[in-house]
Amino acid sequence: MSREVVNRALEQGKGVLRLAPVWVSRSFCRPGKRIKLHPDDYYALGSDRGGIDERWFSSTTWAENGPKTAEDEGLSYLVMDGEKKILLRDAVDLMGPEIIGETLWKKYGRWPMFSKFFDNAGPLPHHIHHRDEHAKRVGAAGKPEMYFFPSQLNDHGGEFPFTFFGLNPETTEEEVLEALKNFTRGDNHLLDLSRAYRLVLDTGYDVPPGVLHAPGSLCTYEPQFASDVYAMYQSVLMNGQVLEEDLLWKNCPEEERGNYDYLLGVVDWDLNVDPDFHKNRFMAPKPVRDVDEMETDGYLEEWICYKSDLVCAKRLTVHPGKTVVIRDSAAYGTICIQGQGRFGVYPIESPAQIRYGQLTNDEYFVTERAAKEGIRITNTSECDNLVILKHFAENPDLVLE
Repeated sequence: MSREVVNRALEQGKGVLRLAPVWVSRSFCRPGKRIKLHPDDYYALGSDRGGIDERWFSSTTWAENGPKTAEDEGLSYLVMDGEKKILLRDAVDLMGPEIIGETLWKKYGRWPMFSKFFDNAGPLPHHIHHRDEHAKRVGAAGKPEMYFFPSQLNDHGGEFPFTFFGLNPETTEEEVLEALKNFTRGDNHLLDLSRAYRLVLDTGYDVPPGVLHAPGSLCTYEPQFASDVYAMYQSVLMNGQVLEEDLLWKNCPEEERGNYDYLLGVVDWDLNVDPDFHKNRFMAPKPVRDVDEMETDGYLEEWICYKSDLVCAKRLTVHPGKTVVIRDSAAYGTICIQGQGRFGVYPIESPAQIRYGQLTNDEYFVTERAAKEGIRITNTSECDNLVILKHFAENPDLVLE
């Protein structure tokens, strides 16, 4: 029966799957309220679960949020006939190659990435996502991620629109080890060893696993590998919020708990103390081909996340009244952040406000076959651009720098 549902969804959308919004809360976060959720719904999961400050896209990854986490938390659903039908994860399990393509299916046996809007009112602690060698010890995968700061979702910058990345080049391992050992003694002063970068709208950063980072308060689009591993290495935030010690040891093997040298080993030292960190990790949009030719055809498409070989993303802008056919060499997910129109057989629009549990017409998943054949996209507005973000796993069209 489930296979029949997926087949019908594929036929109905001609290779495009409509997805339902996925909202995720974090107990240690405060919503920035820029992801279009209704103001009354930011604590829809309960105040003890924390505020909703994330929306996940094209996700087959379970969100790890403690003992009250629902079985489907963080997971995308396919929508048909006005209701949620089946998890995208289950659809890929049933018909993997027909949805994500033979190459990704043979390599991973799953859809290996997801993206999100991260929307926190203030900065996050300096934290780390584990590399493969450490994540495997807890049955997970390493987590590279990338950032992009869309102007459409940032009418205000929050409390601290600066992000700390890595460590000062002169930092020693002994200094970091001392900070980790002081985690439960108040402010461990880890940020004293780092530097902050002012965040610029419509640009982004590449954040490989093993890199310490304390994200700032801009609403961020984050394509990332399909994993939710992390550990918090900073003990006290800018506003005085104190973190519980369990977050320091999150995704640490039980037998290593209390071993601060293990925590230090999770840090990719060369990447963290790179004196050219900005030069090597910063990303400004790059047109996918000649700009004048694209503008003549009524659109502009740019790479916005392009320094990882595991995940990447594009921004597509279709000008008012224009229709284009866009082809890609890999399956991808989408989220519309401005305008309205048609996306294949479906309507597409960026809603002004969303109630928790409400369906939308802003998120889709495009199978590899449909991507290669091309999606016909129409901007039905006479005056407003149609802007769509597209998140990929591995895309052969991307040439790494």
